Amino acid sequence: MEQTKTPSTVYFCPRITADNLVKVYQALGREAKGRVAVKLSTGEAGNPNHLSVDVIKRLVHMVDGTIVECNTAYDGRRCNVADHLQTAAEHGFTAIAEVDIMDAEGDMALPVRNGRHLKENFVGRNWRNYDFTIVLSHFKGHPMAGFGGALKNVAIGMASAAGKAWIHTAGRSKDVPVDWENVPPQNDFLESMAEACESVFDKAGDNILYISVANNLSVDCDCVAEPEEIHMHDIGILASLDPVALDRACVDMVYNSDDPGKSHLIERMESRGATHLLDYAEELGLGSNKYVIVPVEPAAAPASF
Repeated sequence: MEQTKTPSTVYFCPRITADNLVKVYQALGREAKGRVAVKLSTGEAGNPNHLSVDVIKRLVHMVDGTIVECNTAYDGRRCNVADHLQTAAEHGFTAIAEVDIMDAEGDMALPVRNGRHLKENFVGRNWRNYDFTIVLSHFKGHPMAGFGGALKNVAIGMASAAGKAWIHTAGRSKDVPVDWENVPPQNDFLESMAEACESVFDKAGDNILYISVANNLSVDCDCVAEPEEIHMHDIGILASLDPVALDRACVDMVYNSDDPGKSHLIERMESRGATHLLDYAEELGLGSNKYVIVPVEPAAAPASF
């Protein structure tokens, strides 16, 4: 990971296309090699806001990637392998790549070095089968975390169903479904997400990178079957080798937008104390809240006849 003493680099392209996603990936200068896991959310059934397969398929094919997911800790169409794969198929993901539900055969424990709440984190067991991970996130709002970006895609997204429960309860229970009426204070949850990320980053080393597509900016995440209406225009594609800087840049671009519709997403983030996740992650040494934006020139649009 990049050093946090100086600002981290975040690459940005305002046009969301398949070609520009590849350009932003290439700008990072870190090649995904070997068996590549592409971690994204395949989206709850009925939610149309997930990443577009037309946008991601060129990059997935270029790295010969496998789309990876883990089951949810709530009832729905992604809480078991069969329904999860069916939902992924309905959303077009199985048509462009193999989809691996990484906790189909259980999970594996990763140690958390500096945990205030967690001493270990439980990720899908199949993650051990991959050499490199592309964290390909849909940046948007979230009902519990305030926003979902790279850190949440790693912490909750890579956790097994039981591991998700473990994080949501700040290390108190692995019972699924989660008893949502008895979860710990919000900051405990946000800090547990950062601690879970630490365990993954320690294991991955330099064999990981982070790309976020900031579009379909509902206050609800892709896990909500009927998300709230989108009020804000799309922002673009951002990428970094520093996931804290990447998430912070996405948040800042919401605040700095001239779109009046941003107030809905800002209210969601502030009401959940969302940026505490970034501050605590920086405290753990996972990245920096300081960054510089490096523009990536959009690819030329295809000629029309």
